[in-house]
Amino acid sequence: MVHLPSPPPGRTAGAPAPDTPTLLVRGVHKSYGHHRVLGGVDLELPAGCLGGVVGENGSGKSTLLRILAGQMAPDRGTVSYAGRLGYCPQHTVLNPSFTVEQHLRFFQVAYDLPDLALAHELLETLAFTGYRRHRVGALSGGTRQKLNLALALMHDPPLLLLDEPYQGFDWDTYERFWELAAQLRDRGRSVLVVSHIAFDTTRFDRLWRLEQGRPVLVSTSPGSGR
Repeated sequence: MVHLPSPPPGRTAGAPAPDTPTLLVRGVHKSYGHHRVLGGVDLELPAGCLGGVVGENGSGKSTLLRILAGQMAPDRGTVSYAGRLGYCPQHTVLNPSFTVEQHLRFFQVAYDLPDLALAHELLETLAFTGYRRHRVGALSGGTRQKLNLALALMHDPPLLLLDEPYQGFDWDTYERFWELAAQLRDRGRSVLVVSHIAFDTTRFDRLWRLEQGRPVLVSTSPGSGR
């Protein structure tokens, strides 16, 4: 989980103006040597939108997400977002010696939160309240991913970036994840899911496929206004 207390160069963050997208990406390019990975990415995610980006391995999904999260600078182009950002990476960045509760308290300080009310609510929503005192090193991959997701959400960010967020989830947790995503959307939060495949395409308001380094809009939710 990465917390961005202030936007890196090339990004702006703050209170959104009326009709301003929560996430706005314009003309993002990225190459590794002579190999072009992203060739002019344009994306727009309004408030209260559940978006998805899919693509084959090597299509540039991880590079795009790292740029959006501020972990990597684009060669050119801009990324702007409104307010705080929540980021849930594919590979959990957790301390195996810490308990679940210790992780929550660590991030409470990092986010400057008055309490852990929302965090504990997320534990209940994702059905792992009973693991609060368990050390992360003893948890299954799916349970670690639940904690990863809770850490990304516990400061209630307007924008959430999720990299393969349901990896390792059983069916019940998979359904709980989508219920939570829908609740976030209904509360005006914007969620972007990046995955190699999307089985439930109807769950998204907007779905793009990365092709030759550019996102192609493949579906929108009819009548959603998004």
